[in-house]
Amino acid sequence: MVRLTSITTRTGDDGQTSLADGTRVSKADARIVAQGSVDELNAAVGLAAAMGAAGVAGLLQRIQNDLFDLGADITVPDSAKTEQSLRMTARHIEALEQAVAEVNGRLQPLSSFVLPGGTVAAAHLHVARTIARRAERDVWALAAEAEINPLIGQYLNRVSDLLFVMARDANDGGRGDVLWVPGGADT
Repeated sequence: MVRLTSITTRTGDDGQTSLADGTRVSKADARIVAQGSVDELNAAVGLAAAMGAAGVAGLLQRIQNDLFDLGADITVPDSAKTEQSLRMTARHIEALEQAVAEVNGRLQPLSSFVLPGGTVAAAHLHVARTIARRAERDVWALAAEAEINPLIGQYLNRVSDLLFVMARDANDGGRGDVLWVPGGADT
């Protein structure tokens, strides 16, 4: 169990922070940037849950918990990982793929690209989806300079897929999706 007794530590006031193994790095380090995007994603998922994404609150909470585990996987350099280190695994990805298939199975087929919007819950899920895509890009940028668990990027890719179908589900099973009309702004 984690116990936080002091929130203000002043240890980051010089633009440096610590990785989970104690290594000091710049707050602009690719590992910290990726972790920050994952943290932002987690907050956006929490907001979507709070905004009433009907019937998926438990799934969103599971994603939030997974994102904390994923963050731990990012912040511990591979060279410092132990058997007790939290790691993303194939089972995390398989669970997301099952959820995508389940939610997608109840949706109207797509006839166009979907514009982010519709209900308030769907709009928040779309925002979370775009943050997931950025977090994924940040993780792959980190992977270009440091060895990381490749399942981290795969997990974020599947999360964005799930958030997309959840947003469609929040738009009355896709019937309330706002569809892209090519050149529609000109008409």
